[in-house]
Amino acid sequence: MDDAEIVRRIGELADEEHNLERSHEGIEPPHEDLEKLRQIEVTLDQCWDLLRQRRARRAAGQDPDGVAVRPESVVEGYRQ
Repeated sequence: MDDAEIVRRIGELADEEHNLERSHEGIEPPHEDLEKLRQIEVTLDQCWDLLRQRRARRAAGQDPDGVAVRPESVVEGYRQ
C-alpha cells in the first residue's frame, strides 16, 4: 500500500466514523455500533502510524515499503 492509498483509506474510515456517529446523535448507540466505532478508531490509528513510518523511512533515505502495520496493542499504547 502506498501513501496515496493509505491517505484514501484514512478518508474512507473517517467518513464511516462520522456517518456512524451522526446516525446516533442524541442517543446511545447499540453495542454493535460502539464496537464498530472502536474498530474504526483502531484501524485509523494503524493507518496513521503506517503513514508516519513510511514518511520517516523515506526521510531517512530508506525504502518506505519496508514497514508493516503494527498491532493494536502497539498503536493504542501510544496514547498513554
